[in-house]
This record gives sequence, structure tokens and C-alpha cells, in this order.
Amino acid sequence: MIIIYHCYGGSHSSVTAAAIHLGLIGKDKPPTNEELMAIPYFDNTTDNDFGSIRFIGFDEYNNSVFVMGKKSQADRFSHVLMGIGELLGKKEEILAVNTMGRVNWSMKLGGFTSRRVGLAFLGRPLLLKGTTKAFWDLVSLVEMTRLKILNKVKTQ
Repeated sequence: MIIIYHCYGGSHSSVTAAAIHLGLIGKDKPPTNEELMAIPYFDNTTDNDFGSIRFIGFDEYNNSVFVMGKKSQADRFSHVLMGIGELLGKKEEILAVNTMGRVNWSMKLGGFTSRRVGLAFLGRPLLLKGTTKAFWDLVSLVEMTRLKILNKVKTQ
């Protein structure tokens, strides 16, 4: 199965969710700032990365986990991914997960300041605080995603 976590920029909530999914960070306690910064692509994307589906790793069931930034396309992008999957006869093997519903204002403002304005020294502390605050919501989303994967596997 292919799991694609996606958010606005592809460098904060989606990569944090993918890291939780893959066990790169534990789900039993919020990560430290150092642990967050060690996540692949965390707060480290450019405009050229938008629309790129980036591989993060394989989970314990050999599912491929990817992340993607899609700007303001919201759930429309999930529909595009699923449409492509259907065209290729692989719709049941793709799960697009929108992480934007778990993003708080600290993450939005910090991410904007860090990535868009280019002032990481100002935005990153706010972003890290917001990501830590959103951690349990992201863990919940990952757990719901894992249940969807199990249900899809059972029905195939």
C-alpha cells in the first residue's frame, strides 16, 4: 500500500505524521525540538518541492510512506491522487491523508515565517512549539490512518 501524508508546505505536519507512522519518533510522548529537526524534510523545503511526492520510508508492513506539499489545494489533491490511482488500476492501494486539519496557528505562522519569508530564526521556535502542541492530534490521525490501512487490507 502507498500512504501519502500531505499538507500545505510538505515540511511540518505531513512529515511529522509520516515520522510517527514510521516510528522515527515515538508516539508515547511529544518529541524534543532536536528530534523534530532530525525528521527528514522537517522545515526544509523550497518552492520547487511543492507537488513533489517524497519517499520517507517503509513501515513494518512494507507500506510505502510519502509526504507532499500541495499549497492550498486542500482535499482536491486527495481526489487527484485517487483519480490517478483509479486510472492505473491501483486506487485501493493508495491512501492520501490530509494533515491540515491538525495544524494550529503557531504552526501556520511559524512555518510561514520560516519557510515562506525565509526567517527561520524567528519562525522556527514558534513552529516547534506549535508542532509539539499538535503532536497528540497527529498521533490520533496516524492511528486512524493505520486502522484504514487494516480495513483496506481485510477487504482486498
